[in-house]
Amino acid sequence: MVGSPVLFIAIPLLAAFLIPLLGFVWKESVRILPGLVLLYLLYLSLTLMEQVVHTGTIVEVIAGWAPPWGINLVFSPLTGLLTTLMILMGFIIWIYSYRFKNIDFQEAVKYFILLLMLITGSVGIVLTGDIFNQFVFIEITSISAYALTAFYKGRDSAEASFKYLMIGSLSSMFLLLAIALIYSQLGTLNMADIAAKAHLMKPEFKILALIFFITGLGIEAEIFPLNGWAPDAYAQAPGPIGAAFSGIVVKAGVYAMIRVMFTLFDVAGTHQFLIVIGIITLIIAEMSAVRQEHLKRMLAYSSIGQMGLVIVAFGIGTEEGVFAALFLMLNHAIIKSLLFLSGSYLVYHSTGKYISEVDGIARNLPITSFLFALGSIAIVGMPPFAGFWSKWSMLTAAAHSNLILIIGLVLSVSLIELVYYFRVLNRIYFFPKKKEVVVKKPTINALLAMGLLGLLILIIGFYPDSVTGYLHAASQSLLDKGKYIHDVLSTGQLLLP
Repeated sequence: MVGSPVLFIAIPLLAAFLIPLLGFVWKESVRILPGLVLLYLLYLSLTLMEQVVHTGTIVEVIAGWAPPWGINLVFSPLTGLLTTLMILMGFIIWIYSYRFKNIDFQEAVKYFILLLMLITGSVGIVLTGDIFNQFVFIEITSISAYALTAFYKGRDSAEASFKYLMIGSLSSMFLLLAIALIYSQLGTLNMADIAAKAHLMKPEFKILALIFFITGLGIEAEIFPLNGWAPDAYAQAPGPIGAAFSGIVVKAGVYAMIRVMFTLFDVAGTHQFLIVIGIITLIIAEMSAVRQEHLKRMLAYSSIGQMGLVIVAFGIGTEEGVFAALFLMLNHAIIKSLLFLSGSYLVYHSTGKYISEVDGIARNLPITSFLFALGSIAIVGMPPFAGFWSKWSMLTAAAHSNLILIIGLVLSVSLIELVYYFRVLNRIYFFPKKKEVVVKKPTINALLAMGLLGLLILIIGFYPDSVTGYLHAASQSLLDKGKYIHDVLSTGQLLLP
């Protein structure tokens, strides 16, 4: 084995500690070090992903304390896929962030430390094998996200950050209540051990714990009505951080909620609940997006709607449904990040971020406008781009489960998305440019980051088989609850004297 899953936590934490120290020796190291760390972790995750797909799950035991008593990290086809996706997105966001704004040394130190902590916390949420440490990683991610939302120090960003903080504190409270309730009933915090012993819990306590988990994690996963923080946070955070929220943080929240519902508990009606709450989130978010006059808020509501679609796909409950959900998550991370990154340059000097301010801007920003257009066409599911295949997978999964309502819903939502995305594209390409709007040319590193995302959209669109094998392995991993329990707890048996 080329490396251990613990390196995904230890190395970026060490790097975050070293950034300000190395900065006093060489200021440019503040910007360079995070990229080197993320590049190495991307290589490590790709290597371990290939390994687990062919040889099985890696369970890393910390400090020799075997499961279920000690802390363990689980690198499976599912967690490996999401870890790789998060680190890839983190690396691309780092490329884009390198010279996104002319910030001074102290601001750069804060920004890159917080960005590393955000990525580390999200990866930790996915890799950890016990619910208390998952709570700790959620807190690391959330605190970093609050600070990054308020990074520009304006009144609106401070208000958005405070709203995010208040709602996030409710998430923490409900998660702690769920953890305390489970520990009082089962005397364990290990996920595999909880899953093995869940039948010993009284049904009323099991349902109550599940409600607490859904409420706490639903805030992180942007499900209605727990997503009130999202539009303001996306709108006020720096452009690359909006991409990080959409492509990294929310994916970790969705994973945590799905892991609880698919692995920890076996409560009847769970899948039907996911479908209902996903449909409500999807409809409300898409109807809100179509009414927006602010570009970033439109993208934020669109992102919430896409998460609703993901939740509906998980709710189908079959392997095809889980496959479609993971495919949607993959494509959403790539495509929506491209939209946030390119959209940030379209309204770079704007305080209001109004859609009307992009009128005719394609004449001055042809490449950025083209990449925004590519993301827009891909996110609505037009062939032959990446978004088409994930929506096609969902339609297929719904058809095989005779869920005609979901088929109609997916098609209707795609039409709504066409309306508000093509409204923006129409203004970009066919409206006269407003003379008072100041245009900011993207830096070379920003063009590189956006170009990489555009290339991924085309590769997945024209060669979907490049990722479907990993997605199938990941979906089987989530659904095989017995194997997850065996992989983790058998590791503990092997370490016993």
